Amino acid sequence: MNDTTVVVFGGSGFIGSHLVARLSAHGARVVVPTRRYERAKHLIYLPRVEVVEADLKDDAALRALVRGKSAAVNLVGLLHSRPGTPYGPDFKRAHVELPRRIVAACAAGGVKRYLHMSALGAAADGPSMYLRSKADGELAARGEPSVAATIFRPSVVFGPGDSFLSMFARLQKYLPVVPLACSESTFQPVYVGDVADAFLHALGDLKTRHQVYQLGGPEIYTLAELVRLAGRYSGHERPIIALPDALARLQAWFFELLPGTPLISRDNLNSMQVDNVVDPAIQQWTAAALGVRLTSLEAVAPRYLSPNGRYDELRSRAGR
Repeated sequence: MNDTTVVVFGGSGFIGSHLVARLSAHGARVVVPTRRYERAKHLIYLPRVEVVEADLKDDAALRALVRGKSAAVNLVGLLHSRPGTPYGPDFKRAHVELPRRIVAACAAGGVKRYLHMSALGAAADGPSMYLRSKADGELAARGEPSVAATIFRPSVVFGPGDSFLSMFARLQKYLPVVPLACSESTFQPVYVGDVADAFLHALGDLKTRHQVYQLGGPEIYTLAELVRLAGRYSGHERPIIALPDALARLQAWFFELLPGTPLISRDNLNSMQVDNVVDPAIQQWTAAALGVRLTSLEAVAPRYLSPNGRYDELRSRAGR
């Protein structure tokens, strides 16, 4: 990939940091836009990676960022938004308007490839604002005929630096029991390194243009099973109390009232009304079909969730 230059929006985040490290290791030149340089400074030590401060609300800035690049990758995403119909303004801005503007900038600059992060369960009639906004984001990704989009729909992503298993591990360090909403909801967790590899393979494979890939790991778990594993691997496994829907929604409403980002929202509960697993009928459009050898949760999670796992996490985020 020595002749490839990629701009990665959302490149300083959890998945983005892993992808930028992969791209760098394979010889690509990578540009990572960020609102605040400090948030992405862990990437500046990687070869051929340039971190630039940019205002992504400025269309001229977007055009300048993508001009002359081989491809654009968009990993920007939110889990929470203010309410709205069919989704709130924060989801609209991040999941729908931003990809539309990035793709328009690509079209204006002659950039032919765009890789887009969506989510499993994305649907115009989905049960949550999050899933509905992700569906419209996919439409936005395909909005310019001259730009070939590849769309990825991952299940929940795990790995060093995640906010899913790590959150449940931290909670069990301090709580005597875990009151859990949607405990029987199913997920197919996929390793962050496998997600990064899927993007990497798609960049080099023209057959992936205009395709949608569902990304899931090798096993399916209930939420309760994942919480137990997080507690076990971190050394703080606690009993789980499955909450009925009414109590779950009361709990989520309470978290929404607290300052800061809520642990869980009512919209998150709505998302979990549908199984977060890969459709078995579309195996030709999965990570395995891209040549990615899937990594099991059990092979990775004990290392970074253990009490001594912080050092491994820092090394992984640095691409080492």
